[in-house]
Amino acid sequence: MGSLLQVNNLKTGFHTEDGMQTVITGIDFEVNHGEIVGLVGESGSGKSVTSLSIMQLLHDTPGEIIDGEIIYKGEDLLKLSEKKMRQYRGNELSMIFQEPMTSLNPVMKIGKQIIETISLHLNMSGQKAKQHAVSMLESVGIPRAKDIMNEYPHQLSGGMRQRVMIAMQISCNPSLLIADEPTTALDVTIQAQILDLLKDIQEKTNMGILMITHDLGVVAEICDRVIVMYAGRIVEQATVKEIFNNPKHPYTKGLIDSIPKIGAGLDELYSIPGAVPSPKNMPKGCKFAPRCEHVMDICNLEEPALAMENGRSSRCWLTQEQSQQEGVVGHGQ
Repeated sequence: MGSLLQVNNLKTGFHTEDGMQTVITGIDFEVNHGEIVGLVGESGSGKSVTSLSIMQLLHDTPGEIIDGEIIYKGEDLLKLSEKKMRQYRGNELSMIFQEPMTSLNPVMKIGKQIIETISLHLNMSGQKAKQHAVSMLESVGIPRAKDIMNEYPHQLSGGMRQRVMIAMQISCNPSLLIADEPTTALDVTIQAQILDLLKDIQEKTNMGILMITHDLGVVAEICDRVIVMYAGRIVEQATVKEIFNNPKHPYTKGLIDSIPKIGAGLDELYSIPGAVPSPKNMPKGCKFAPRCEHVMDICNLEEPALAMENGRSSRCWLTQEQSQQEGVVGHGQ
């Protein structure tokens, strides 16, 4: 497939009254052409900050990229000027946000918003730009596309608004699409339709997609590989099949056990005890140790490295101990 995006040792922090608080701690991953990669974790794990770092949309926040590389098609995006980066956004890289109502301009007609994007990046104007906008709306399954062009966001349903956002973000044929919780605000039926749409677009265009979600059901439906994040760190990476059939990290196991199962006959659903720690109050050793049912003495003293095993990786003392006994572990960061 070939690497489209490589994130190397990315560190992102936020300026606070107590100084710089690091929230993304040296993560490494890649997205290939034609691949859908899921970035999974609870709220506060660092998923959205990772996506904003890639798109370099932290300028109007206290956030700052401290270190690392974001290599897109061989070029480090962190070395580009803001003017050059604007040319990449929307054209080469696009992002769909969780709630389209906050991303679409409420006082501008749908057609004008899409045409504005097309005009900026594709140098189209007039009737040609309008025709392309209508074509994009039709491609994402919006009926009455010509009529929708003259409507405002509040006149559309949540599912329709998300389709408009997808049409807008793919209108310039980007190679990489970052989808940040694109189905969270939608009901289950519409969610399935949006996932099918994204999968169809990816198959037709060979686009790479980074799917950010807390929902492992979404991951199982659409993704090829999974990156599990916790407390600003990657704790496990594997294919979807490997993650669901044989999760290595206790946090991943906890996320999977939290999925409701039909016919399980349980009195109450499982949930991982505790909460993701604040960057100000990180545990000394493994960041998941206070919530882990398999915690050992070393877990509270030293943080494990991200260790490779047969093409997958996990950050856990228990699984590394088991792997070393089998003689198959190799160390990453």
